[in-house]
Parts: sequence; C-alpha cells; structure tokens
Amino acid sequence: MNTTYMPNPDKVCRKWYVVDAEGQTLGRLASEVAKVLRGKNKPIFTPHEDCGDYVIVVNADKIKVSGKKLEQKIYYRHSDYVGGLKSASLKEMLEKHPDRVIEIAVKGMLPKGPLGRQMYKKLFVYAGPDHKHAAQKPEALEF
Repeated sequence: MNTTYMPNPDKVCRKWYVVDAEGQTLGRLASEVAKVLRGKNKPIFTPHEDCGDYVIVVNADKIKVSGKKLEQKIYYRHSDYVGGLKSASLKEMLEKHPDRVIEIAVKGMLPKGPLGRQMYKKLFVYAGPDHKHAAQKPEALEF
C-alpha cells in the first residue's frame, strides 16, 4: 500500500536566500518573497505546514512603484486611543522606514493566523546592501 508523504516540521530542510530589491517593483517582489516564505517553490508544499525558507531582502530603499503610488498610497496605524489614527504616505515611509514597506506588503500576502505569523518570522529586510546573516551562507535568489 502506498502512503502519502506528509512533511514533518522537524525534517524540513530550510535554506537561506538573499534577494536584492534594487529596481524591483514592490508588489511583484513581495509576492515572490511570500511564495518562498510559504514554501510554494518546493515539491513538498503543504498548505497547513510551514515548509518555507528564510529570506533576506537587501536594498529595500531602492524599490520602485508604478503610477502615483508614492503620493496616493497611504499606510494607517492606530494607537488604540481615541483619535489615535496616524497615517503616512508611501513616500514618507520610504524616507523613514523603507524596510517596513516590504514587510507590510509581504505580511499581507501570507496566511492569517499562527501559521502566517510563524512564516513571517523568517523574513529579514534591510534598507542598505549589508546584512548580518553571512554565517548562514545565503544563496542569491533572482526573480
């Protein structure tokens, strides 16, 4: 009798990848990074298991967007106090926190709930070209 292979979280082999975001479009980059974090690029992909790899994104401050998104795309956050709604445009976010722009885009493409939060922890975004994960020997990933 044949049995279906089910990946065990202990036996999943995780790789480290580094992605250069310079000149790439925000949404297209985020969707490809989310696929790797989720494990959809592997033949052992299972929707209810975390089979994904670690992803390091560098040069987050050099991404590009199309149209008038720099002025028209707004990020909202709330302090949970009355009148505590804060907003910032994409242009302001890229000036102050360019890493958060990619983090928010990728997080929105991952599953919601505990599994998605576990996958999100494997994402590391840096504004400049340097990262602190050289000991993991990450491979370059091209999209």
